[in-house]
Amino acid sequence: MNDTIEKTVGQMVAEDYRTAQVFKNHKIDFCCKGNRTLQEVADKNGLDKEVLLQELDEVQRNSQTDQPDFNTWPLDLLIDYIEKKHHRYVEERIPILKQYLNKLCQVHGNKHPELFGIFEHFTGSAGELSMHMKKEELVLFPWIRKMVAGTADGKTLGPPQFGTVHNPIQMMMEEHDNEGERFRKIAALSGDYTPPADACNTYRVTFSLLQEFEEDLHRHIHLENNILFPKAEILEKEVLSN
Repeated sequence: MNDTIEKTVGQMVAEDYRTAQVFKNHKIDFCCKGNRTLQEVADKNGLDKEVLLQELDEVQRNSQTDQPDFNTWPLDLLIDYIEKKHHRYVEERIPILKQYLNKLCQVHGNKHPELFGIFEHFTGSAGELSMHMKKEELVLFPWIRKMVAGTADGKTLGPPQFGTVHNPIQMMMEEHDNEGERFRKIAALSGDYTPPADACNTYRVTFSLLQEFEEDLHRHIHLENNILFPKAEILEKEVLSN
């Protein structure tokens, strides 16, 4: 029990993704702010930690998960998954959502001016995420793959041009925080993705896609912040000390 209280929420979700649902229910950020302990989030959110513990235990006992155990995956395999699953998803969804949101602003903007704010935040996020993913694919991920390959081959590696893997990781995590905050604003403006009573089908589909996009982003950031990045820092220390 005490061990669970002192674990970070990111660690708990990394060990068992089913626990993410409990944190979502209480609007506890387990991806961008996953470095907080259960005790800390309970205190900050005015929650009874015993109730949280009971809910976490219940969801682990009574629910099934189709999520792979990413915590056990080799880092190069995890990177492949992130690129093919999450990076590709973002690239495919951005133009669709921008088109839909632009249409909603034109048709419904007079009656629902919050749509302009949602469109502005999403457009900003789309641009930042696109650049963010390229930096990962061209700078950070190749170095992690190189470390994995070097460990397998027993090769000695010198330090990367950016000094240490912590430097790009810190930048990526700051950018994750920025996009997490941007989507909190989108969720607030959209009433947690609840379409108004007069919403047309396009309106409803757009809000549903926006919510799906945010949920995918949370899983994406979780895999990096709570699993890939900490393990990459540990691996680098092992590789460079040999």
